[in-house]
Amino acid sequence: MENRILVVLPHPDDEAFGLSGTLAKHIDQGAEVTYICLTLGQMGRNLGNPPFANRETLPEVRKLELEQSCRIIGIKDLRLFGLHDKTIEFEDHDLLVQRLRSVIDELNPLIVYTFYPGFAVHPDHDATGAVVIRTVQEMPADKRPEVRCLAFSRGCEEVLGKPHIVNDVGDYMKQKVGAIRAHRSQFLFNMDNEAEVKRVFGTEKFWIYQFV
Repeated sequence: MENRILVVLPHPDDEAFGLSGTLAKHIDQGAEVTYICLTLGQMGRNLGNPPFANRETLPEVRKLELEQSCRIIGIKDLRLFGLHDKTIEFEDHDLLVQRLRSVIDELNPLIVYTFYPGFAVHPDHDATGAVVIRTVQEMPADKRPEVRCLAFSRGCEEVLGKPHIVNDVGDYMKQKVGAIRAHRSQFLFNMDNEAEVKRVFGTEKFWIYQFV
């Protein structure tokens, strides 16, 4: 039973757009999910529409939005690593590996979700995925959790092949739409057309990282 799952992503809202439906499904099936969010998205380009945050208040605003998103999805264990937005690639990766390994040793998850390094568009996404892969790579092969990666860069399927997992999350659109809307400082598009929302957000795709 997939009863212990770890999610490692860099920004508030990464979970909402990328895998909130899948996480809600896991939780509905009895899984316990721990979510490590590395930053508070301090450098997010949006401040609400109309603006209700500023550069000083945005981190706290995004923290509250993240907490609300997690409540909607059903995540009870949210851990904030307190790193600065847009700096993951410049962090001490040895230290970050140690911190992640400590959590993995504590939880012993069967599955870890993160971004596929090199195929996730944003430098923070790629750097986060690379640190997670390195952390798991350094574990004994028989102790490694399965790492499921989000990838969405243009042409990624030409390099990686078709995704190993394609989840229909149509039954969990309430949670997914709610999680996205929770990030209202960054949420700037219309989601009133249910058919279009389901078309765009109704499936979630993952590649299982192949360790060698």
